[in-house]
Amino acid sequence: MLGFLKIIQQKTDWQEFEAEPEEHLVEKQVHYLIPLTFDGGQATYCFSFLVENDDWFFQHLEAITIRMDKIGSLPTSEFPDLPEEQKAWMREEIRVSKQVRLFYLLVNEKGKEFAFNWFKDGYGYLLAARSWVPFFPPVKAFILYLCWEQSRLQGEEVTLEKLEENEAVVRLTQIYFALYQRSAHLKLQISYEDYKTLFETIWQDRAEKAGWTLQIEYKEDDCVFF
Repeated sequence: MLGFLKIIQQKTDWQEFEAEPEEHLVEKQVHYLIPLTFDGGQATYCFSFLVENDDWFFQHLEAITIRMDKIGSLPTSEFPDLPEEQKAWMREEIRVSKQVRLFYLLVNEKGKEFAFNWFKDGYGYLLAARSWVPFFPPVKAFILYLCWEQSRLQGEEVTLEKLEENEAVVRLTQIYFALYQRSAHLKLQISYEDYKTLFETIWQDRAEKAGWTLQIEYKEDDCVFF
């Protein structure tokens, strides 16, 4: 959290802080919502403080706020939505947090090798590819399903750069790795080495079961599957 505050300090146009923030008082909490711009994009950030007597404590900083304070009169089936990229981030953060908790439960009970192997799902992933993309041989169907599943189900940015009989190149912008850098709780729960190995264990197993030899290169938040 302190690291992200430092990024804001370094990159934000401080004139934006002169704007009147949106204020919400909730029991002992005070929330201030203010739009900020850095790294080429704008988002509304919620700064949360805990107030006890005359003392103010910084409590939390969040870039996603669900505006449930703006629902209409009841009964209603209409609820505020969020941009697709934010919902993809939320889904991945929930999934990865559960995965990491289970990983270390298994490490403590059965050891690290058992824990890594637990997450191998290559046969099931290949079955999904063969069943849902029946127009191609399994080797090629795997690559095409990978692109669809990661882009349409997971909300990742995916580029299929090459697909031939014996060679394929897929470029992915992985929320998975951006999460580790920006979510404060993950660094406290798992080392980056184990976090990366967990990712590679899953994808190496998937590729192997589909008949591919996989090489992975990393470029900031992107990874390239060869």
